[in-house]
Amino acid sequence: MSTLSLPSVVVIGAGTMGHGIAQVAAVAGHAVTLVDASPAALERAVAKVGQSLDKLVEKGKLGAEAAAGARARLGVAAGVEDAVAGAGIVVEAIPENLEWKKALFARVDAAAPSGALLGTNTSSLSIGAIAAAVRDPSRVIGLHFFNPVPLMSLLEVVVHDAVSDDARARALAFGAGLGKECIVVRDLPGFATSRLGVALGMEAIRMVEDGVASAEDIDKAMVLGYRHPVGPLRLTDMVGLDVRLAIGEHLAATLGNPAFTPPRLMREMVAAGQLGQKSGQGFYRW
Repeated sequence: MSTLSLPSVVVIGAGTMGHGIAQVAAVAGHAVTLVDASPAALERAVAKVGQSLDKLVEKGKLGAEAAAGARARLGVAAGVEDAVAGAGIVVEAIPENLEWKKALFARVDAAAPSGALLGTNTSSLSIGAIAAAVRDPSRVIGLHFFNPVPLMSLLEVVVHDAVSDDARARALAFGAGLGKECIVVRDLPGFATSRLGVALGMEAIRMVEDGVASAEDIDKAMVLGYRHPVGPLRLTDMVGLDVRLAIGEHLAATLGNPAFTPPRLMREMVAAGQLGQKSGQGFYRW
């Protein structure tokens, strides 16, 4: 497929996940618009995309010409409605708040073409509940990317009861075009990845709390003993303790499973502003 025939992509939310999704879509040949109400956030996002592309070129994982093309295909905008007016695919990547997402999808639904695919990057919220905010829920689907998006090969495609076969097929084709390996998961709390990953992360934090071993040694046990690419505590730092705290509370409430209940140590660290990589301090110093 030529890049001229690829659908245009609008990514809403210029945070870590948003600018990562925008980068891989631009590299894949899509015309991309990254949307955020904050000009400062957009400026930081474009700078980070540039730095990421430079690193990929330096490591020989991306050609200089391809990187230049990706930069040229990436634009920014502050207004949602104008940005999505001609979109083929819209991907929402704002914070994990159901009411915020529903309000945003209602705005997108009113302004985007009726044939646009609407994806949400939520890692734990109900896709069906988000889809209920639009007139045609069949075109809404979960597109759960992983951090850092340019390096992680997995895309979790989450299907709710009302999603259409066409939306599912388009989402899988989009993911494949980005070079991602896609898995299809039903719209149940935590999907597949968050449910497994958060349970492991919470237990690892409880082990630190109980003095079983140091954070470093617990992580080393999973990396060397189970061949995980990164340990559960370092991963929690990378995701953000505040983000994982919110997901844990949501899963504990919806599944009724105490395994997801955030430990006291986690709550204390979040209250102290020790959020992991983004704050410079979590289980590790960054």
